[in-house]
Amino acid sequence: MNSLPIDAVLPALRQALAERHEAVLEAPPGAGKTTRVPLALLDEPWLAGQRIVMLEPRRLAARAAAERMASELGEKVGETVGYRIRLDSKVGPGTRIEVVTEGILTRRLQADPALEGVGLVIFDEFHLRNLDADLALALTLNGRELFRDDTALKVLLMSATLEGERLSRLLDDAPIITSEGRMFPVTTIWGKPQQAGEYLEPRVISTCLDALAEQSGSLLVFLPGQAEIRRVLTGLQDSLDASPSLKRNTLLCPLHGELDLNQQRAAIDPAPPGMRKVVLATNIAETSVTIDGVRVVIDAGLERVPRFDPRSGMTRLDTQRISRASATQRAGRAGRLEPGVCYRLWSEAQHDQMAGFATAEIQQADLTGLALQLAKWGVQPNELAWLDAPPAAAYAQANDLLRRLGALQADGQLTRHGQAMAELPSHPRIAHLLLRGHELGLAETACTIAALLGERDIQRGAGADLHSRLAILSGEQRAQRGEQGGAQRARQLSRQYRSYLRGPVSQAVADPHHPRWVGCLLALAYPDRVAQQRRDGGAEYRLANGRAAMFTEPDALMKHTWLAIADLGSRQGQREERIYLAADLDAALFDTVLKEQVRTVDELDWDEREGALRAERQTKVGELVLSRTPLASLSDEARVQALLDYVRRKGLELLPWTPDLRQWQARVELLRVLDEEAGVVGQWPDLRDETLLQSLDEWLGPYVGKVARLSHFALLDLSSILRNLLPWPLPQQLDAQAPQTMAVPSGSSIRIDYSERPPVLAVRLQELFGQADTPRIANGRQVLKLHLLSPARRPVQVTQDLANFWRSTYLEVKKDLKGRYPKHFWPDDPLVAQATARAKPRGT
Repeated sequence: MNSLPIDAVLPALRQALAERHEAVLEAPPGAGKTTRVPLALLDEPWLAGQRIVMLEPRRLAARAAAERMASELGEKVGETVGYRIRLDSKVGPGTRIEVVTEGILTRRLQADPALEGVGLVIFDEFHLRNLDADLALALTLNGRELFRDDTALKVLLMSATLEGERLSRLLDDAPIITSEGRMFPVTTIWGKPQQAGEYLEPRVISTCLDALAEQSGSLLVFLPGQAEIRRVLTGLQDSLDASPSLKRNTLLCPLHGELDLNQQRAAIDPAPPGMRKVVLATNIAETSVTIDGVRVVIDAGLERVPRFDPRSGMTRLDTQRISRASATQRAGRAGRLEPGVCYRLWSEAQHDQMAGFATAEIQQADLTGLALQLAKWGVQPNELAWLDAPPAAAYAQANDLLRRLGALQADGQLTRHGQAMAELPSHPRIAHLLLRGHELGLAETACTIAALLGERDIQRGAGADLHSRLAILSGEQRAQRGEQGGAQRARQLSRQYRSYLRGPVSQAVADPHHPRWVGCLLALAYPDRVAQQRRDGGAEYRLANGRAAMFTEPDALMKHTWLAIADLGSRQGQREERIYLAADLDAALFDTVLKEQVRTVDELDWDEREGALRAERQTKVGELVLSRTPLASLSDEARVQALLDYVRRKGLELLPWTPDLRQWQARVELLRVLDEEAGVVGQWPDLRDETLLQSLDEWLGPYVGKVARLSHFALLDLSSILRNLLPWPLPQQLDAQAPQTMAVPSGSSIRIDYSERPPVLAVRLQELFGQADTPRIANGRQVLKLHLLSPARRPVQVTQDLANFWRSTYLEVKKDLKGRYPKHFWPDDPLVAQATARAKPRGT
């Protein structure tokens, strides 16, 4: 067995796990941790013949790791070392090391919280912070605490770049073992600054051609997604066609998670003798997977990550800059076997602006699957240990969707349907589709649709209609070049889904092969994406969740009024979602199969064109109206509620405010805040707009019964209504502590402006002669802000320290004012001078 850098720290790791039940291993790329550590721990006494389960975040890496470990043992996969991944598994009765991925460990924990027969769980590449890994770790720690009393379950977190101290604290101050690794030097070649909106592919292609001419060895090119891989692949093929000598010894290999096993192996395996490879990869090649022969990395510096948008309730793929940690990982791929080169297609200055680490997926993902698993486990997030806890808002939204899908009861407990959903290895939407489809006798169609939705679109650019994809899988339509692999995986996944569905068909439909059931099944999975056309034949639709969606190009589906949409997308900040995949929907199904999505509400609203109240009974699907029926009569309570709802939507400005009333409101608020700052709470009511809006029923409801038209709001005596909210003796205290006006030395009574804090007293400078200190109100608790004015009532100074103004600033101001207003009185000592509201005091 060849020597690897990780070997140097294996004794320390063995000792740490012999003494503790947790450990953290930090090891850079190429150290060999993924394949060497499980083998090194297999015969430890504390393991006592139990199994090791290693969670690998990517299917390609899981399979490759199992194959490499089996090879080092001189065995086939499925003997001592096996793997379980989506659509594939190779394990046997003697398997001691299982490499698993995605949600497999979570489902295993749900079936066996104690993980009986497992002595060690390894979380590899934990720095990627996948949602599944965070959830599996939380459940593993909780299950171990509750159920493993006799034999210990040990936990090892390992990665190339870790926040080791944070992880150690999460694991009760677990020991941290660090491997220095063995990395050959990598020369960095910086590119020009990346510009917003710049096309990526031309720079990548030209850099690849430069590297092929200037460097030896194979190239690993990091691109954000499959679309960029396809475009760069096409561009390089065209360039190599123009250079036969270069083409003869260059092999182009795409590498991403949707390729079949043979294509992935072609990218990973060494290049044939005399040839070099150019591997075009997503971030799947960033960790775990070793690509032989690579000494040149070309990094576009971008990645595509799923990001859940709580506003729309949808997950979209966003292209973003990678973190500095990811850039280091990628560059390290060039220095595993010999000195290498990394071309970074961004500037050194831009590199310094990158985030240090990637954001944990749990912070920006759709949490519906996590919420379903926690409900099955029987806990709330705050009962588990997390490195980063699930965000409360996204978690609440996930629970709301689960209730809409019939998975959760009002008390948060799983329904029987929810239990069945949690047992299926799919997103809760897809699980609901499968189970309801089975109940309706539509299992075959449901499984095929679920498989299509679980894979990338097999017919990109062919219009949005899901029926055409189904035709390919059924054999009615021939798959085009490039579609066969995706179609084959979808058929395989469909068969797997079919194997999960058991039990009787309880609500079988009479015509299971009718095409209308396709849209119905989509509507079951995506009730929030049922869509209604805004105008006949138009491209714009309104969704049940209130959002807008549209076709950006003419599509055959535009002839349908109702759609069920499976795939939507938009750029950040755009109002409309683009429709990528959908099916027509028969609205008559809302009376039968989809009636659970329909609700009847009495809508009372104001018709702003007519200025009168409109009352109707509506049947609705989300925010979409199926039918309207006018209501002949309204109760007084309903009318009042409609009026108050209208005020809530339009805001308090709908009411007849006056400037004096706004000042009164601000005076009350000032005294309330001053009391609150002094620790006195409750004497003065909270009359801020937001508070008044929340309590409309109490203070405005009794007065709006006679409002019949929108214009009648102006007739309300709002001043009396609000002033009645001040109980005696507060009105007298208000006038005493926050007076409307203040007398100044000239004898004038000047109005105080309470719209700011501190309140403003705007007064001509001459009227304050003889006033030593800044005026105060509220029993001296609030100093006023003085706007000192010229004779023409223009501001010359703003101050809250009048004494300092007289002492340090007045003489300069006096010079200026005396020049502009020579007929006015400007004394040398303002503190002993007579104040005046005239040009000069009387008698002078």
